[in-house]
Amino acid sequence: MSATTATEAPSLPRPPGVQAMAALAAAALLVVGTAWISQAVSGRQAVLYLLGAALGMVLYHASFGFTSAWRVFIADRRGEGLRAQMLMLALAALLFFPVLAQGTLFGEPVRGLVSPVGVSVVFGAFIFGIGMQLGGGCASGTLYTAGGGSVRMVLTLLFFVVGSTLGAAHLHWWAALPSLPPISLVSLWGPWAALAANLAVFALIAGVTVVLERRRHGRLVHAGPPVRHGLGRFLRGPWPVLAGAVGLALLNFATLALSGRPWGITSAFALWGSKAAMALGIDAASWPFWSAPAQRAALEGSVLADVTSVMDFGIIVGALLAAALAGRYAPKLGVPLRSALAAVVGGLVLGYGARLAYGCNIGAYFSGIASGSLHGWVWMVAAFFGNVLGTRIRPLFGLEVERVPRQTGC
Repeated sequence: MSATTATEAPSLPRPPGVQAMAALAAAALLVVGTAWISQAVSGRQAVLYLLGAALGMVLYHASFGFTSAWRVFIADRRGEGLRAQMLMLALAALLFFPVLAQGTLFGEPVRGLVSPVGVSVVFGAFIFGIGMQLGGGCASGTLYTAGGGSVRMVLTLLFFVVGSTLGAAHLHWWAALPSLPPISLVSLWGPWAALAANLAVFALIAGVTVVLERRRHGRLVHAGPPVRHGLGRFLRGPWPVLAGAVGLALLNFATLALSGRPWGITSAFALWGSKAAMALGIDAASWPFWSAPAQRAALEGSVLADVTSVMDFGIIVGALLAAALAGRYAPKLGVPLRSALAAVVGGLVLGYGARLAYGCNIGAYFSGIASGSLHGWVWMVAAFFGNVLGTRIRPLFGLEVERVPRQTGC
C-alpha cells in the first residue's frame, strides 16, 4: 500500500537537461568575442561585451519582460511584473542619483541619459507601446528571446532595425516640433529630494497594483514552485522575477561605471541599419542624425567600437547560453502568417518610436528614470497607453492575451 501511494503521489515535471552543443557554442562565442574585441578595441570594451552577456542571462533566467508584465496588468490586473519593475527602478535610483549628482564614479566622469520632452517623445513612446504588444517584446525582450531561439523574435528584431533606421532619417523633423529642454530632476531638486519623490511614486505604483490585483483575483497571484533549487537554479533558472529586477539594476550600475553612461539598446539598431543603408548606396551620412562628431565617428568606425552594439551582441549570446543551460533552446522555423505580420509591423513601430522618443524601455524608461530624467516618466506614461491599445488589438493578429481564472483568498 505504501509503495503504491509513493508511486502515485503527484510530482513536478522533470526539467530538461543541458543542451551541451548549444551551450558550448555560446561559450565559444563569449571566449572568441571577448578576445577579438579586446584586441580590436580595448579590454574595457571586451568587459562590456561580457556585461551584456550577463544581462542576457539575467533577462532569460528571470523571464524579465516589460511587455508581458504590462499586458497582464492591463488585461488581468496581475501586477507582479510591474512591482518588480518598481523594485528595479528604486534600486537603480538609489545607486545612480548620488553618483550622477557628484558627476564621477571611481574617479571617472559619468553622465545620465537625460533627453528633451516634447511631441516626438509622446508620440514615439506611444507607438513603441503598440509595437511592444504586436512585436511580442520590447528592446531587451526582443534581444534575449531572439538569442534564446525564437525565430519570430528574430523577425521582429530585423524590422526593429529597419524602423530605427527610418527614425534616424526622420528625427530632425520630429525634433523641430515643440518640446522642453532636457530636465534632470537630480539637478533641479538635488539628489536626495529627487530620490525621495521617485521612491514615493514607485511605492505608490506598486501599491496600486496590489489593490487592483486583490480586487480582481481576491489575492496576489504568484508563480508556481521552482523546478530547480540551489546552484542548479542559479545556473539554469528559472529565477524569481524580483531576483531579475535586482540583477538588472546592479548590472546597469556596472554599465555606468564601465562606460560612463547607463545601459541603452536601440541606438545600435539605428547604427546597424544606417551602415547597411550605406552599403546599399543610400547616403545615410548626410542625415542630420549623424552630423554630430560622436555620431559621425560611430557611423564611420567599427561596430565593435560602439558600446551599445557590443553589449547588444553580448545580450544575444548570454541568452543563448542561458537557454542552452535551461534545456530550452529549440528554434522553430514555422511562424503563422498573422503572427509574422504582427512581428513585422511591431518591429517597424518599435524601431521608429524608439528613435523619436530618444530611447526604448531601457534607454528611456529604465535608464532615463534612473538618471532622474523627466523624459523617462513621460515615456513611461505614453508607452503604457500605447500598450493598452496594443493589448486590445493583439487578438486581431491571432496573439494571446493571458488571463487566469478569478479566485478568492488572502
